[in-house]
Amino acid sequence: MLLRVFTEPQQGASYDQLLAVAQASEAAGFDAFFRSDHYHHMGQGDGLPGPTDAWTTLAGIARETSTIRLGTLVSSATFRWPGILAIQVAQVDAMSRGRVELGLGAGWFGQEHAAYAIPFPESLPERFDRLEEQLAIVRGLWTQPAGERFSYDGRHYSVTDSPALPKPVQHPHPPIIVGGGGPKRTPQLAARYANEFNAPPFPHTADIAKQLFERVDAACEAEGRDPATLRKSAAMVACVGADEPELRRRASAIGRPLEQLRASAAAGTPQEVVDGLAAYAEAGAAAVYLQVFDLDDLDHLRLIAAEVLPHLR
Repeated sequence: MLLRVFTEPQQGASYDQLLAVAQASEAAGFDAFFRSDHYHHMGQGDGLPGPTDAWTTLAGIARETSTIRLGTLVSSATFRWPGILAIQVAQVDAMSRGRVELGLGAGWFGQEHAAYAIPFPESLPERFDRLEEQLAIVRGLWTQPAGERFSYDGRHYSVTDSPALPKPVQHPHPPIIVGGGGPKRTPQLAARYANEFNAPPFPHTADIAKQLFERVDAACEAEGRDPATLRKSAAMVACVGADEPELRRRASAIGRPLEQLRASAAAGTPQEVVDGLAAYAEAGAAAVYLQVFDLDDLDHLRLIAAEVLPHLR
């Protein structure tokens, strides 16, 4: 099982903090550093020092790391024009020498759109329609053979006679991640366009993740795709302590009840977390994104790398 570090910078993080987490994650041996793509904090707090743009951040981190994979979980189709997104991700892929992955979702948080003059389609079906067109365009631009033109005629987006450049370093394209708990459109889009399906970080268990994985496997079969070609992953909050006092201190630092974390997250002593992640592996997860909120607690990452990660390889 791959362990990946997943951050939520909209809750309050500077670029320097994110870079420190990415570099510490790389040094500790984690497979990837991912970040959310949001422009407004959620819940309590002020979000200071303010939002950082996901792809601007990843471009900077790409030049300051050398081995760790980088990506979004997930970029919002409501924030991005598909042609510009294809160029941005291909460029960061080149800057990282082929270490980028693109998680792309339909978008949902209306407040951040209103706060930064971003149009927000209120209709969920429309947002999913836009997402599907974006997935088709981004992948089409990346995979169109060099020297040929790409066109696409959609309801929401159209592409006319594009040179489809630049091409990403990774061939045929950077991995695309689609995730969510929806019963129909999400599994269908993952089966049709994605390299990975992600069970998102709402409170869940290995049994619920297994149900989501089975649903997307059925969608693959309906699309005529071998389900084994779609990697499965899960995301969950991480809160690990070498002993009970350290564990409670970390739970308090992120404002989460420890009992709740133990029930639905990668939380507990290292051995508890190893056992919990083993259940996700048994359910079919090949990767887990550990959602960390206290970005200044780099010892947390080092503990997980030393006491959890070796038992999952």
